[in-house]
Amino acid sequence: MTAKLYDEDSRLRSFEAEVLRCEPAGNAWAVTLDQTAFFPEGGGQSADTGTLGGVRVLDVQELNGEIVHTLPSPLPAGERVTGLLDWEIRFRRMQNHSGEHLLSGLVHRKYGYRNVGFHLGDGDVTVDFDGELDREQLDELETAVNRAIAENVPIRCWYPSAEELAALDYRSKLELTENVRLVRIEGYDLCACCAPHVSRTGEIGSLRILDHMRHRGGIRLHLLCGMDALEDARARYRATQAISGLLSVPQLDTPAAVRRVLDELEETKRALEDSRRQLLQLKASAIPVSEGNICIFEPALDPLSLRELVNAGMEKTPKLCAAFSGKDGDWKYIIGSRTADLRAAAKEINAAIGGRGGGRPEMIQGSCTASRRAIEAYFAGLTLT
Repeated sequence: MTAKLYDEDSRLRSFEAEVLRCEPAGNAWAVTLDQTAFFPEGGGQSADTGTLGGVRVLDVQELNGEIVHTLPSPLPAGERVTGLLDWEIRFRRMQNHSGEHLLSGLVHRKYGYRNVGFHLGDGDVTVDFDGELDREQLDELETAVNRAIAENVPIRCWYPSAEELAALDYRSKLELTENVRLVRIEGYDLCACCAPHVSRTGEIGSLRILDHMRHRGGIRLHLLCGMDALEDARARYRATQAISGLLSVPQLDTPAAVRRVLDELEETKRALEDSRRQLLQLKASAIPVSEGNICIFEPALDPLSLRELVNAGMEKTPKLCAAFSGKDGDWKYIIGSRTADLRAAAKEINAAIGGRGGGRPEMIQGSCTASRRAIEAYFAGLTLT
């Protein structure tokens, strides 16, 4: 069984170990050591990364009591190797995980809600609780967590005896009876957990609840702690600063300024829509009455306007009205008729104008590549029944 050095010292960054086994595992190699400081994936937390004997560690899993390290190349069995953790990644995960324990402990103490889901990977941390909390309650919890961080109380990780465990009231997602590792945040929380943690709450740095949403009858929180929270705050500051500069308002006034811009944009869109309809009415009234097919060409019309123009043209001919928007080689078309079956004729029409498309008996639409001259010549001689 692999000795878990991270249980004894969560701040261990490098270690020496003997390679017990190295076996092929697909396109990689599965390496088992006599001891390791690499935390395997578990409890919602991703595996540690780093190197063994200078070889990059791709993954770490615990299988049947052994901790298996996945490497892209083999290490000789019996060899002594040096393990180096990606310490910055490990430390940030410890900050986030310890911060999550502190928050979950306070939520359980104040509201009785259980932590029913947790994920700590490369993005933000997600935590699920089986009860709902509003933003005001979350703000109060965030404040309480950061006060507890400032108190710098000790965090202890240990394996209690069976007798000691039976006498303790601790949080756990599973019913555990043996090899239970507890994490105590003095005065705030006691929880079963297999992951490495910081030694005191001060090392968490800070905790920020970034977002929340209803989830399976409860709530899902997105949060970050420590260095990750600091980097996130800087990124949000830069984003707000950029918006502030674009709108020429102080940063704290950006929400109201954005609302004003959106309202102005909505007014402009309504005015443009009115203008579009007026222009379309003028174009429709200018379509001459004809006993033959009508072809209309516009350089830039949206599909809705093109359709409305075709509907107007269909009132002025007993045959068909075809409207095209774009330019030679790149036309979007809509063709309508009250008398002909256009769906049946679509293949013939598309073949003639280099097009593709289809639709209903009374109206088809698509695109084509023929020139305006070729299109006009084709529809001038087209007779459909």
